[in-house]
Amino acid sequence: MSKIENKTTKNEPNKEDNKMPFGRDNYLWVLIGIAFIFIGFILMIGGGSNDPDVFNEAIFSFRRITLAPILVLAGFGIEIYAIMKKNKNKDE
Repeated sequence: MSKIENKTTKNEPNKEDNKMPFGRDNYLWVLIGIAFIFIGFILMIGGGSNDPDVFNEAIFSFRRITLAPILVLAGFGIEIYAIMKKNKNKDE
């Protein structure tokens, strides 16, 4: 008896299996989000004093208390968007 092979039952990789999970736009949004987070942390730096007995009011500036955390949270939001975003073209 001859054995008949069915071509559809072979373990052939599908085109969808070889596709990257993220497209070019996703990676672009990831880089934008990382930039926002990095800039937010850079804005939090500073305000130290060389003399431990002197209190420096600069730690309560608008830049450190409000602007920097907003940028960091926006960066994390952009990262979530970058991960969840679907590609426009499935054929890419």
